[in-house]
Amino acid sequence: MLVALPEGAIPLAVGTVLALGGLSLVLSPLMNDGTDNAIKTIKRRVSDGPAPEAADGAVAALREIEFDRETGKLSDSDYAELKSRYTRAALDELRAAEGLASAAAATAVLDADPVEAAIRRAAAHQRSCTDCGPRSEPDATYCSDCGKFLPGACGSCGATVTAAASAYCASCGDPLLAS
Repeated sequence: MLVALPEGAIPLAVGTVLALGGLSLVLSPLMNDGTDNAIKTIKRRVSDGPAPEAADGAVAALREIEFDRETGKLSDSDYAELKSRYTRAALDELRAAEGLASAAAATAVLDADPVEAAIRRAAAHQRSCTDCGPRSEPDATYCSDCGKFLPGACGSCGATVTAAASAYCASCGDPLLAS
């Protein structure tokens, strides 16, 4: 015995099935947030060591970890652990890449920037006390904190004095320390 369906029942049934299928696809990431898969993938990458690309591997991984945390795929504890590991790896990679660059090329790049060049010139002329550190006075003869003679020239004979905190001039014997 065949039962007659009311008019429009088939499109209603097909629409309901499609709506439920779409809803399940949309809600499936919320039900299974993929945290386990993301953690396994990132931990596998960490155990394999840093990526072979110079400085880009660990930095790219840090970006991915940040993204996974923001999207809720990583817990705070996993994020902290992975971030500390990859930060160390990124620093190691950056230091290694920096060590490969020649000093002359790095100096040329810094000197091309007028501000960097001015900073380097000022630092080259800055005097420093062995006890108190760099002095802000560019023409200081004595440390403004402890009174020790700073490397420079003897006031009596003009001889160059390079030993910081020298008490007497090596050429003429005159005292260098402020009294």
